[in-house]
Amino acid sequence: MGTEDTSFKEELLACMPPLRAFAVSLTGRQEKADDLLQETMLKAWAKQDRYTMGTNLKAWLFTIMRNEFYSQMRRKNRIVEDPTGAFTERLSTNPSQFGVLDLQDFKRAFDTLPADQREALILVGASGFSYDEAAEICHCALGTMKSRVSRARMRLQELLKVDGAADYGPDKVSTQVLVA
Repeated sequence: MGTEDTSFKEELLACMPPLRAFAVSLTGRQEKADDLLQETMLKAWAKQDRYTMGTNLKAWLFTIMRNEFYSQMRRKNRIVEDPTGAFTERLSTNPSQFGVLDLQDFKRAFDTLPADQREALILVGASGFSYDEAAEICHCALGTMKSRVSRARMRLQELLKVDGAADYGPDKVSTQVLVA
């Protein structure tokens, strides 16, 4: 193994945490996310001769993962939809903490967004990519990426009824009960 292989391997390993988070957001399940991450890493390792050292490895890997995910979806040719959340509700337990409840509300609202807007928010908001990098990963124009993120954020605010910082955390009635 030469120094180029070692450097590539180190960079590859450093990208695993954000890749795993992206995989979870794409698949919605830990097990499927792990499989997607593994497949992405295998493909990247096999095609490392196509990567130019010094360029954005993270963006290259996210593109591989995104393409692999959509290839898998096309192969399956079926998607189980749960628009009302009834199936999901039967699989989960009710949380006892406000943060968990807020996260559930966010997840439900987030899942109602169109796929392109969810993907844009994940790349720009959660994974730390610039708009330019996210546009490159999604093979779209910069303005399109900015528009997707803006529309997604506005729709989430609308769905979650968020007008300002006071809308985060427990409501006034719950706070009074907790303090008393």
